Amino acid sequence: MSRRKALVVGAGIGGLTAAAALRHAGWDVEVHERATELRAAGSGLSVMSNAIAALESVGLDLRLAERGEVLRSYHVRTARGRLIREFPFPSIIRRLGVPSVLITRSALQQALLEAADGIRLHLGSAAEDFSVDEASGRVTVRFAGGHEAHGDVLVGADGFNSAIRRRMVGPEESRDSGYLVWLALTPFRHPRFTPGSVTHYWGSGQRFGLVDMGGGLLYWWGTKNMPTSRSHHWKGGKAEVARAFAGWADEVCQAIEVTPEEAILAVPSRDRTFLERWGRGPVTLLGDAAHPMLTSLGQGSGMAIEDAVVLSRWLRDAQDVPSALRAYEDERRERTRGMVAASRSVSDFEQSENVRRPIRDAYFRFLPARKLTAILEGSLTFPTTTSGQPAVNSVNSAKEGDHVSQVG
Repeated sequence: MSRRKALVVGAGIGGLTAAAALRHAGWDVEVHERATELRAAGSGLSVMSNAIAALESVGLDLRLAERGEVLRSYHVRTARGRLIREFPFPSIIRRLGVPSVLITRSALQQALLEAADGIRLHLGSAAEDFSVDEASGRVTVRFAGGHEAHGDVLVGADGFNSAIRRRMVGPEESRDSGYLVWLALTPFRHPRFTPGSVTHYWGSGQRFGLVDMGGGLLYWWGTKNMPTSRSHHWKGGKAEVARAFAGWADEVCQAIEVTPEEAILAVPSRDRTFLERWGRGPVTLLGDAAHPMLTSLGQGSGMAIEDAVVLSRWLRDAQDVPSALRAYEDERRERTRGMVAASRSVSDFEQSENVRRPIRDAYFRFLPARKLTAILEGSLTFPTTTSGQPAVNSVNSAKEGDHVSQVG
């Protein structure tokens, strides 16, 4: 008897994790990616302890600590560099016994491609439509150019502009954050740029982050409030970025100065209204296709990885595939809803300007350590039952209104 087949649309972080985890769960897997080549954008991210614990729970050891830099310190400072608050990530991570890793997108992508080695990956394969045969319960995906693929499960992991999601719910509007994000990777040295460090700098309607990727490589990001009409069509250059952060801490100005102009990416920051139903029949969504979020919690990749792992667990021995998919969605809904809401709430609060700026800084400076630790630990913990199986309806403790920043 042939193994059941899962069709994964999208070869990003969530899609590749799902492919590797589903194969580990006994499924035959086929991945379809719209792009004609896999190229990770020139930026970094954080794979926090919750995501690494999720991977380990299904036997996926990507050796990320060898490919990036383990998080060792986390500070929030004013624009000129005065300390606002040191966050207790290191102590939480030690207590959990699972590292958090700062890593480039390209290094994470390579690790996932190695984990998915041998799985059929079709590039230049853009999904346009799908249908379900009511008699057999199998799904057919149709791609640009007219070719088709058939399977027992369809996983839409095709990102913010998911074709699978659009086919299920129709056209949707995005929700803009009210600011533009600049991103870059560059070699960098500075006395205040230390191994494993994450440092955020907060101004009025602006933020800047320095994140160590290991080996003297810096990932930096900057934000600036601006109207949607401009942020979505920004055509400025490095000189405008430098002007935006003129007079900030020396390490911020130097980071911009040493970065080649072509290395700076400009990305509008946006999410969508939370989607309550992620699938029907043998079709489901994960990651940004299901619950796109703003970047303020640094958990976009983490939630995609958690989704993929939980999905693979529900499908491992599933006799009724649609029921297993609905159970996966039910388990993930509250945690991801909390992350989406918290990401937007944190984003709005941290981008405060003018009279709200000192309120923001004072809130973080005087937030009780016990509360801060509890909120962060809830985000960094992969929810499981005492038996080690997925916890049903586990809720992330970082809810809307709890203003906590994580790795940008």
